[in-house]
Amino acid sequence: MSSASEAALLAKVPDRLFIGGQWLESSSGKAIDVIDPATGLVIKTIADASVADAALAMDAAAAAQDGWARTAPRVRGEILRRAFDLLQERADEFALLMTLEMGKPLAEARGEVTYGGEFLRWFSEEAVRISGRYGSNPEGTGRMIVTHLPVGPSYLITPWNFPLAMATRKIAPALAAGCTAIVKPAELTPLTTLYFARLLEDAGLPAGVLNVLTTSAAGEITTPILADSRLRKLSFTGSTAVGVRLLKQAADNVLRTSMELGGNAPFIVFEDANMDKAVDGAMLAKFRNIGQACTAANRFIVHESVADEFAARVTERVRALSVGRGTEDGVTIGPLINEGALDKAERLVRDAVDRGATVLTGGGRIEGAGTFFEPTVISGVTPGSAILNQEIFGPVLSIIPFTDEDDAVAKANDTEFGLVGYVFTEDFARGQRLIETLQTGMMGLNVGVVSNAAAPFGGVKQSGIGREGGAEGIHEYLETKYVLTPNPFA
Repeated sequence: MSSASEAALLAKVPDRLFIGGQWLESSSGKAIDVIDPATGLVIKTIADASVADAALAMDAAAAAQDGWARTAPRVRGEILRRAFDLLQERADEFALLMTLEMGKPLAEARGEVTYGGEFLRWFSEEAVRISGRYGSNPEGTGRMIVTHLPVGPSYLITPWNFPLAMATRKIAPALAAGCTAIVKPAELTPLTTLYFARLLEDAGLPAGVLNVLTTSAAGEITTPILADSRLRKLSFTGSTAVGVRLLKQAADNVLRTSMELGGNAPFIVFEDANMDKAVDGAMLAKFRNIGQACTAANRFIVHESVADEFAARVTERVRALSVGRGTEDGVTIGPLINEGALDKAERLVRDAVDRGATVLTGGGRIEGAGTFFEPTVISGVTPGSAILNQEIFGPVLSIIPFTDEDDAVAKANDTEFGLVGYVFTEDFARGQRLIETLQTGMMGLNVGVVSNAAAPFGGVKQSGIGREGGAEGIHEYLETKYVLTPNPFA
């Protein structure tokens, strides 16, 4: 990809706030520099929203709410479908933009465009399927009507690691349900959301239905938005620590909340597993998105009888990974998002080694421009190692042995998180048992990737509340209303 084509794309991306259907300068006059993590260079400077800008966005979302809620579901769905079609036309642009601002390899960015687009298509279809029910009460004295109505203006906070898919996964169901929204993308990767807002504008979305605030002061603008009585919904994807703080703030106005928080995914390989499937699944579950995913496998819990074979085979595969700028041909591992991510990966590996683990390949940062970390495999990780209870969010595969099924389940569940788990076994009954005994909201049985727009995404314990995607996803933006009418035959 030439620097000229990159510059031409970046010139198309708005650098202002999107409020009430207009692209506005920040009232503060401040700006945010967006950095390419592969080079450390500024690729674009954009508006930095202030508290006053947040108030304008809240006003716009509230003003547009009634009109959007009354808009026919078919019309809402057709706008989302046009957005899906436009995304297909601009797929290469969105893929390149994500690679530039986040670092993931271009092939993976194209995959995210496909995945993110599916939320637009799925919820364009769900918009016309919001249903209710009608029937007699048990006593026969009246008729019950149950309907579902838009919850109202929603505040959507998206993370940096999947800039398009996390935006579409929240925006699409909100719009399909008839809710207006304010979106605050991550400061590190705001460009994709700004370009997506332009796409929705081109798809015919009415003014004020979607508003975008890019800011370096997330706490300052979020507090007054959550305190505004007109806001009725908060959806957040990010760390558990931040999610807990937001839940406390949301409690004051009793907001509906969806929280997709941290993960510590176990990847269990039993002695009867198909090793080819297990190794392929491990590479997907660990190294997709450079390991920077809440669904990334964090702890590889492998039966002691096959632990050495599994370690040798994944190490061979990991050594073949190619590290570099995501725009380069053949690159499979891009940079971590920033220096903080590098420091964390280095610290967790060092702690594991100090406690007795062995580095089989990789193990450290790569010197030079950009924030690159070597694809790493470590075996013999011992209890108490920080890497077992903290999200790595990097290309580090850590292996711990287990003795039997009870031991595997105990190790897998020994965490405050419960987003997703992966199980590899050829024993169908064992797989069924793990469905019930693994304390996670999602599970991959002999597969290394579980995410799908048609499936409910979410976790248990401190991994979150609510679900995104699937038939469940639109109900996160709907309130249930019950009406009793007299028996018409009485």
